[in-house]
Amino acid sequence: MQVLQVQLEVGPDPAEVGRARKWARSRLAGSGIGLDEPCAETLILLISELVTNAVVHTGCPAVLRMLLGPAEGGTVRVEVADSSCCPPRPRHAQGDDTNGRGLELVDGLADRWGWRPEGGGKSIWCEVDRDAPGAQSAPELSGHSGLKERSGRTDGAYGSGAYEAPRAVTNTA
Repeated sequence: MQVLQVQLEVGPDPAEVGRARKWARSRLAGSGIGLDEPCAETLILLISELVTNAVVHTGCPAVLRMLLGPAEGGTVRVEVADSSCCPPRPRHAQGDDTNGRGLELVDGLADRWGWRPEGGGKSIWCEVDRDAPGAQSAPELSGHSGLKERSGRTDGAYGSGAYEAPRAVTNTA
């Protein structure tokens, strides 16, 4: 399996989030993922959330990476690495709160997500399976309440990530 990895350095300015979205759109289109595919819309939203979290919560530059699997089916992995060693902390927004929903959104849209230490900082990652039912339409938010450590095991389609968020199963019957 051939995997294409592309990356973009992102400055510590909230305006960089829009630049990251534009860059990601061009890379998705160049890899054969149509921008009209629901998968592309989901990936752009996930990228927006992860880059925003890195820029807003660390105030440091970050690196956005996309790992693109085979053109037909396959998995797309998004990683955002920053220099903060503080782990991500899911929060639960209440009512009119204007923030605190980002990781819940990531949990609801990604097929898998988690984080791992990287250098002196961390990398937060998520994966979207292009051929999975969830790639056709965004699933409901799952109410995820925290990260679960999975020691001694490698998670994700690209074989990295020491920590993975548990996924809730939603019955549609």
